[in-house]
This record gives sequence, structure tokens and C-alpha cells, in this order.
Amino acid sequence: MGLPLAIAFSDFFPVIGFDINKTRIDELKAGIDRTLETPADELTRARNLFTTSEQRKGYDASATVQDIADANVYIVTVPTPIDRYNSPDLSPLLAASKMIGELLKVGDLVIYESTVYPGCTEEECVPVLEKTQA
Repeated sequence: MGLPLAIAFSDFFPVIGFDINKTRIDELKAGIDRTLETPADELTRARNLFTTSEQRKGYDASATVQDIADANVYIVTVPTPIDRYNSPDLSPLLAASKMIGELLKVGDLVIYESTVYPGCTEEECVPVLEKTQA
């Protein structure tokens, strides 16, 4: 979900896709989406927009947190695996919330696109954002 959404927004805004997996970032920069969610030509087109557009739009990818520090909209699309009891493992979601919380500025927007149970954002994620907000 994350990459297709990022590519769609990149037609109108500058988008930096962040991932902690450096190998994934290197692949995306090379025009390779191993999830097969985004065709190589679309990925390349969006990346070219980022590097050539005077209107500041297009897509880039990074594994460096500081590259997203100036953002004012953060869309979280991390996996929410379940354990053998069908309980969600929120650790990826909470780790992303902590990382973003350290970057948040007044007026920034955080959108969660991960599959979670009702109330999870308010009960689990927002307190982490508030606790770590710079």
C-alpha cells in the first residue's frame, strides 16, 4: 500500500518514501519494486520528476531519518503482523510512531494506513507521538 500511495501523491507533491531496510531503498532507487505493486516505468517516472521538476514534486526513497525531517505530512504504512493467538504485534507501528514523534513540529499531520483495531491510533500511537515529540 505504501509505495503505490507515495507514487500517486508524487504527481502533485514531493514525496520521500522512508524504509529502515537500506536494501529496499537501493532497489527502489534502481527502479525495482520487489513487491510488484508499482511498475518499473511508473517508479522511474516519479523518481525522474523528483530530480528534474522545478515544481517540487516526484518521488525519492531514503533510509535516513533526517531526509524526512522537513516533511509536514507523515503517512505510516507498516505491517501489523499477528501472533498465534491472532493478537496484533504493534511493535512496527509503535517504532514508527516513536521515530516520527521525534521529528514532529506544530501543524504536522500523521496518517496511519496500517491495519489496526478500532481505537489503536488514539490509545497506542498518539501517546507515543506526544511523549517523543521534539
